[in-house]
Amino acid sequence: MARNKPLGRKLRLAHALKANGPIPVWVVAKTRRKVRFNIKRRNWRRQKLKA
Repeated sequence: MARNKPLGRKLRLAHALKANGPIPVWVVAKTRRKVRFNIKRRNWRRQKLKA
């Protein structure tokens, strides 16, 4: 990927980076473990972004 990116692509990549993590512990506690893990979690090798 190019070092110099358009701002739109950079913002989309930053959002994807921020969203790719576990859910907070307080969410598990608040939902009484109905929500246990992040189903939208992404691995950089397995699934590519359309950014």
